[in-house]
Amino acid sequence: MILQVGVKILLENPEGKYLLLKRNREKYPEVTEVWDIVGGRIDPGSTLVDNLKREILEETRLEFTGQPRLVAAQDILRVEGRHVVRLTYIGKISGEPQLDEDHDEYQWLTLNEIRALGGQLDGYFKEVLEKGLIN
Repeated sequence: MILQVGVKILLENPEGKYLLLKRNREKYPEVTEVWDIVGGRIDPGSTLVDNLKREILEETRLEFTGQPRLVAAQDILRVEGRHVVRLTYIGKISGEPQLDEDHDEYQWLTLNEIRALGGQLDGYFKEVLEKGLIN
């Protein structure tokens, strides 16, 4: 079995809104149109926070200098032979994203607006919200 670790972060701007991204539909036609948060798989040998900062910079061109707060750890067992551990953080950031080629849309929303998206959210992010781990 392959073990992978992913880091994700819900980024909050100075106005109290949170960043959501959509994958590029042309590059990833198999991905349904759902909103997710910044993040991805770690590079072994680098710290979790360094991986998180790398993912933020790669996906948004924003530099994260704050201290993230871990809010959830989840097991993702949807593909046979692969176990992904997903660590979700929350942190503050300023600036407007400049998306990488993997994403084609973003929006800043309040937590209530995010919750109202319901089925349009990544299932694992939605689970974190439903468990009240982010408030």
